[in-house]
Amino acid sequence: MPAIASSKSYRVGRSKTGLGLFATKPIKKGTRIIRYFGPILDSRIPAHDEIENKYLFELNGRWTIDGSVRKNLARYINHSCRPNAESDVRPRERKVFIKAIKNIEPGDEINYDYGTDYFKAYLKPIGCKCESCEKKRKKLRAEARAEAAKVKARKAKKAGAKSSTTKAVKKRLNGTHFAGKAGRGKA
Repeated sequence: MPAIASSKSYRVGRSKTGLGLFATKPIKKGTRIIRYFGPILDSRIPAHDEIENKYLFELNGRWTIDGSVRKNLARYINHSCRPNAESDVRPRERKVFIKAIKNIEPGDEINYDYGTDYFKAYLKPIGCKCESCEKKRKKLRAEARAEAAKVKARKAKKAGAKSSTTKAVKKRLNGTHFAGKAGRGKA
């Protein structure tokens, strides 16, 4: 059985995406950090399909946890495409635990991958804001700026080359033209 983190091992705090859950003590890989809890909803009851909140955690095709209750601090754990924790779903017990899949240092935000369905429904339309995706976007923007600068420099060089070529040709033509007139005039 994995070790269980004490409630003093984490705190709710401000993160880049709103509020998040942060480690206050070192949490070892494999440690059960917190339980995701709330009322259990039966998906066979039509009224539950109309509940709109982003704290619903599906246990299986029939049962879902409504994690919107204030005491459920696990609801503050944000999504990450490169998480340091994962959900340990136990449908028969109707429980979900969040456990560390990496060593987590004090001050680190605790996060897990919310899964494909949640990602497509809520995160993809606005863009994933997890740290790894932000770094990826920042790198892509920097590469795009560098490429745009290279293109601009090539165009400027090409335009400068055309300009200097045009000036040189005009000088030669003007010189030849005048030399030709001068030559004719003297003969």
